[in-house]
Amino acid sequence: MFSLKPITAAGVPAALQKAERYRLLNDSAAAESICLDVLEVDPRNQQALTTLLLAITDGFGDKLGEGVARAREVLPRLEDEYKRHYYAGIICERRGMAQLRRGAERAREVAIGWLTEAMPHYESAERMRPPGNDEAILRWNACARLLNQNERLHPHVEERFTTMLE
Repeated sequence: MFSLKPITAAGVPAALQKAERYRLLNDSAAAESICLDVLEVDPRNQQALTTLLLAITDGFGDKLGEGVARAREVLPRLEDEYKRHYYAGIICERRGMAQLRRGAERAREVAIGWLTEAMPHYESAERMRPPGNDEAILRWNACARLLNQNERLHPHVEERFTTMLE
């Protein structure tokens, strides 16, 4: 086993910028690794915790269940109650979207559950949001539109018919 090398406190800002870049490049594993390095130096760093949570949710395509649990472990470490509610919604919404992308059997029903679970978290965040911050409303609306408009998410209505036998 290799021992990890610690980064310096002075290197934290640049490391966090790099983590954001890796997220934008869809390299969630690299972003997550950087955040873990930052948190070794500064365990309460809110930007690192937020970026870590987002990097974990970026990777929901692979191991859905494990990723949700890992992302939820980060939530209590967020100091701002608004952010805890908002990011709880993000976890659920992204889990639902990952389920839709998978397209597995019953994906639609599972996605509906996750998206509808996200919405009360966004409503809680909305009630305590800072002035001018409408991100929880935007996310709630995105879930609502997806549930309202996406035909794949509406339960199939099975038509009943009777056959006429002679």
